[in-house]
Amino acid sequence: MKPHKKYLMRTLNQTYKELAIPYFKEVFDCVDEIMTQHNISVYLIGATAMALEHLKHGIKPVRGTKDIDFAIMVSSMEEYGQISNSLIHKGFKKVRAPWTFYSEKYQAVIDILPFGNIEKHDAVQLNEHHTDLHMLGFKEVLQQAVPVRIEEKIANIPSLPGMVILKLVAWSDRPEDRTDDLSDILNIIEHYFDIEYNEILQTHFDILLEEEDFDTLKVGAEILGRNARQYLKQSDTLSNRILEILRTNLQEVSGSKIARAWAGLRGWGIDYAFSILKSLQKGLSK
Repeated sequence: MKPHKKYLMRTLNQTYKELAIPYFKEVFDCVDEIMTQHNISVYLIGATAMALEHLKHGIKPVRGTKDIDFAIMVSSMEEYGQISNSLIHKGFKKVRAPWTFYSEKYQAVIDILPFGNIEKHDAVQLNEHHTDLHMLGFKEVLQQAVPVRIEEKIANIPSLPGMVILKLVAWSDRPEDRTDDLSDILNIIEHYFDIEYNEILQTHFDILLEEEDFDTLKVGAEILGRNARQYLKQSDTLSNRILEILRTNLQEVSGSKIARAWAGLRGWGIDYAFSILKSLQKGLSK
């Protein structure tokens, strides 16, 4: 039996406090202050950004995270070094990867991922001992970031279609370590019909007319793909990468890693999960 879910939009009274991340506001204020001093554009990304965007629509986060991920637009390693020194001066210590910092005061781990002119071939090498950071898609997605309010301040985050693009790239780089990316993409798809309901009626009514067996997940996936297509138009490299990921996962049902993961997460038949992925591809390709 094909699942058919309707998500009712709740009252928009959720705030960042429902992220349940200890000292989130204090950490955000600290990072925001440093970037403002250096005149650097900073963006919240990752699971925290997705949760904040969902909270705007009254949707509570489905998974928690204690890490807070930021992306910053910098032009050189020297500039990134200055940011690192400012974070250290504020009490953060470098740990693990060279882009990861820890605050003992706030018991918080943050990743500061650089992109922009610092990139070479869509990657950043922060030191010779570490794997390059692959930043494909960040420039395209974050130049159209959306604002969310955190009390008196504004945080810029990727749009939901932009998050899907970044998560597909991240998952394809390290599929064995990035299983949460596929869960996050599916979660976005599951809510997208309700989130974009008014836009669907005004702009995407043709999809509703085409659907013989109406399914909000398939419709939402196709519209999500349509809205994400704008990023692919900006970069042939990004477009080729995303479309190849989908092509590989749509060659045959049994060989689709994405469809298998989605089916396992929701207890669906793999054919149904495969059809949702196909709808996403249709939107991205049309």
